Amino acid sequence: MNKHLIWKIYEENGPLVTTAIHDGHLLRKEVAQIIGLSDAERLREEDPFTSHWTTIGDTKIIGLQSRFEVDLNRPREKAVYINPEDAWGLHVWKTKPSPEIITASLAEYDAFYSEVKRIFSGLKQKFHQFVIFDLHTYNHRREGPNGPPADPKLNPEVNIGTGTMDRKRWAPLVDRFINEMRAYDFRGRSLDVRENIKFKGGQFSRWIHETFPESACSLAIEFKKFFMDEWSGEPEQDMLDDIRKALRSTIPGVREELGKLSAK
Repeated sequence: MNKHLIWKIYEENGPLVTTAIHDGHLLRKEVAQIIGLSDAERLREEDPFTSHWTTIGDTKIIGLQSRFEVDLNRPREKAVYINPEDAWGLHVWKTKPSPEIITASLAEYDAFYSEVKRIFSGLKQKFHQFVIFDLHTYNHRREGPNGPPADPKLNPEVNIGTGTMDRKRWAPLVDRFINEMRAYDFRGRSLDVRENIKFKGGQFSRWIHETFPESACSLAIEFKKFFMDEWSGEPEQDMLDDIRKALRSTIPGVREELGKLSAK
């Protein structure tokens, strides 16, 4: 394990990377002193428990700090939330962060991307092509704990974001992954898995495809928080495990398709 600043990385031999860059909840002391949100408010917009699913990968990359300190899935100029419109209308700060605090947060951002570039360059050299499961979650009960859930027609249980990649290049792998996620027996039913309905992929996947256009396929996988109470923050542990099993079921097919693509 290589730990530095705002992430932890477990490097193992293999072409499958699993990431949970929004899993973190920690804040630096100087950030915590001026944050205007409660732990519960922050947790609601973070992606808790996504690190639980990274265990299926070879290399695992897990965020430790809260996205309210620095958001690794936003462009650098938007990585530190300043105004409410940057953060779902939330008033993030009791007092505006100083230039020094912002600079320190962006230094973390830069260090993260530098380290990931080093790791992915090594995977490119060793395997030529590799796959990233960019794991996230999203809210669907924004009207309160007793309010109605968001329209399921527009909010799939699993949203696969492929809007930042050359879809044609990676089509066999993407299609295989989606089909096998749908085919998995999830508690006697099929998961609602759709592509680019709610999200098309964030900055992390965009950066991966821009930096490693011929080598890396990053699937931005967003799970609706149907496996937990997004207002209390409490998960259903068995459901977390079942989602991990569903993701794991796709790996043989993904590896097979990756091998075919690498052989071309």
